[in-house]
Amino acid sequence: MLQAFANIFRIPDLRRRVFFTLGMIAIYRLGFVIPLVGVDQTALREAAERATEGGASGFGRLLEYASIFSGGSLEQSTIFGLGIMPYITASIIFQLLATVWQPLKDLKKEGASGQTKINEWTRYTTVALCLIQGTMWLSYLETQSLVQPSFREGEARFIFYAAGVAGLTAGSLFLMWLGEQIDKYGIGNGISLILTASIVAQMPGAVMWVAQNFTPSIQAAPGELNPVGLILLVGGFLLVVAGAVVITVAQRRIPIQQAKHTRGRRVFGGQRQYLPLRLNHAGVMPIIFASSLMIFPAAVFGWLASRAMAGGDGMEWWRTTTSFLEINSRPGQFPYIFLEIVLIFFFSYFWTTVQFSPEDMSKQLKQSGAFIPGYRPGPRTAEYLETVMERITYVGAGFLAAIAVIPTVVSAKMGIPFGVAQFLGGTGLLIVVSVGLDLIQRIEANLLMRNYSGFLAAGPNDQKAPRVRSRQG
Repeated sequence: MLQAFANIFRIPDLRRRVFFTLGMIAIYRLGFVIPLVGVDQTALREAAERATEGGASGFGRLLEYASIFSGGSLEQSTIFGLGIMPYITASIIFQLLATVWQPLKDLKKEGASGQTKINEWTRYTTVALCLIQGTMWLSYLETQSLVQPSFREGEARFIFYAAGVAGLTAGSLFLMWLGEQIDKYGIGNGISLILTASIVAQMPGAVMWVAQNFTPSIQAAPGELNPVGLILLVGGFLLVVAGAVVITVAQRRIPIQQAKHTRGRRVFGGQRQYLPLRLNHAGVMPIIFASSLMIFPAAVFGWLASRAMAGGDGMEWWRTTTSFLEINSRPGQFPYIFLEIVLIFFFSYFWTTVQFSPEDMSKQLKQSGAFIPGYRPGPRTAEYLETVMERITYVGAGFLAAIAVIPTVVSAKMGIPFGVAQFLGGTGLLIVVSVGLDLIQRIEANLLMRNYSGFLAAGPNDQKAPRVRSRQG
């Protein structure tokens, strides 16, 4: 392993790409110290701490969810407050539209020129989303009296909105540009690496919370970690990371037989290959969609409960009903967990249906002269592929549901803040694992291409992994 790390810096091109990627991520982190004009940062931080305490309120859940992808900067209201999520949201919108809207389908089939046009529309949509989200966030800050008094009236109020929306929009577009530069001159997927950096940046805070609240006594006070709790926390983290790695790389390999072709006196084809189908074909999208929707029940029922409490004496039944709904919509309650699992299963099948087309796969196999042994090319092959995807999607959705509910259950039952419990599963952990595996595979490919030992090929005592030799030596 150490030898593989040393080999990275022996290759000039790879070394330059790695340092460029690290430099871009460092520039990205510098943006978190540039605040927005007119925001009372001290009052905002105190309001965010009160809202996220226990994660019960709708705004608290919104902040917790948003901070996963923005590195916590939304609570600090910096120019990178919106993070890279507007661009990711726009990309998801066009991915979905490309499967149901015929003009976009035709444009995608044009190849590089069509993809360039789609990317241009994605950027325009990103700007629109930044303007909308930035205005909504600044409007909330104003209604909660989190704006400095000198920026609440007259021209100063206009300057506050104009500078704030422009700063948030420019910050997101700059992050989009950074991701494109990493794609071009660095190594790895730039957007994914920026998103991963946002998530990993919160890990030191989680470690500090564990260190500050650990007590060596078995009889720990509420909100403190005893040795047994610490062991369970660390063991759960390792177990969930291992499970996330397994679910990310797991595949269902379907045997594919190439048809034989005779040209003159020579016979071509006939090789046996495999068609890999990912167990978790939808990735982290089901958890993102489910987590986004689960924010609204707590917010709506909490608002209804507060209005009912302000009602008259004749509203006792309404207060009882809204209080019951508000309590059961909180994270950690059985109805909340059950509904989240149902949504994860639904979106797993929905995303797989949108992204994976058995008919197109069957047509491609038929055009390339390949077939699945025991199944006729065409509709029969498509039916078989659809059945296999339905079965493995069920298993993958079960794994996703288990990983997604672990942070919520741990946070509710053990009294651990959600910012700490999120590293035991959920969207953030899956993103970090998948991006980390992709980065390692890219570096591994660069090392092996230049005959250097990779992370998986290097032995414990070998300076260079053995290579397969041809019959000529």
